[in-house]
Amino acid sequence: MSNAVAPFAVAACVALAAWPAMAQDHWPDKPVKLVLPYPPGGNVDGAARIIAEQLQAVFMQPFIIDNRPGAGGMIAGAAVATSVPDGYTFFMGANGPILFAPTVFKRNVYDWKKDFAPVSSVSFTPLVLQVHPSTPYKTVADLFAEGKKPGNTLTMASPGAGTQNHLVSEYLQRASGARWTTVHYKGNAPATTDLLGGQVQFNFDQISVAGPFIAQGRSRALAVTSPKRLPQWPDVPTLQEAGFKDFSPETFTGILAPRATPPAIVERLSQALQKILADKAVQARFETLGAQARGSSPGQFTEFLTQEDARWMPVIEQANIHAE
Repeated sequence: MSNAVAPFAVAACVALAAWPAMAQDHWPDKPVKLVLPYPPGGNVDGAARIIAEQLQAVFMQPFIIDNRPGAGGMIAGAAVATSVPDGYTFFMGANGPILFAPTVFKRNVYDWKKDFAPVSSVSFTPLVLQVHPSTPYKTVADLFAEGKKPGNTLTMASPGAGTQNHLVSEYLQRASGARWTTVHYKGNAPATTDLLGGQVQFNFDQISVAGPFIAQGRSRALAVTSPKRLPQWPDVPTLQEAGFKDFSPETFTGILAPRATPPAIVERLSQALQKILADKAVQARFETLGAQARGSSPGQFTEFLTQEDARWMPVIEQANIHAE
């Protein structure tokens, strides 16, 4: 009896062992969710909607945008980090929610190095240093000279503690010796409103947000953070030209999977994204957002995140950046 059953038991074990591989081969066979740390609108949401449409065309399954804002992006990040790692839930975030939020908010809810498998970068958006047009500052040197005066009253609008905008400001204060008062807002919209109204004198903002206001003369660009001058603003120098060598911070968006997601699925999604983001038509759509579309392999994206972590975590620690 036992000898007769043995072959069936062995066959069942082999079938069970082969099931994950079969599931990977047929992935995706149902809708895939992209969980975002921000509400609809804005940099990450816009990028997500472009790639979701393209991914659906490639894989013939819906890629659903799930906006879960709050807690500096940690609500979305934690939801994905603890989700079933079956290739149907991914985290699409930016610098702060992916790398820094748990440290800034002092909540050990996830660690990108331990809890996620990087899939691919998606887009990169330079920032612009802009001032209210009523200020006398025409160059970065003008602004920083004022910031070096004892008792100066310079104020800088930040969309929140630990955002890329805020970290660039903290980095430059330490690199230049200038100082100013940082005014934190609950998001980019109120920070921009107060800059345009003259309640604060300057900020660092994504060019996708600042561009229309600069074009209208409601703010004045002093420098961009891109490695080279931007075609649309050929007269605006880079921060590197202003003396900050090798400093070209950008806001990035990228996709991560729960750590135990099968590598074959991670690789398949990454390859699809790299192909999509190399398409000229897709790149043109990102350019309308002020962003550059750029995919990467899981290894390349991991290396990039590691470098960003090493650059900015010391800034957070030295500036004692925390939020409630």
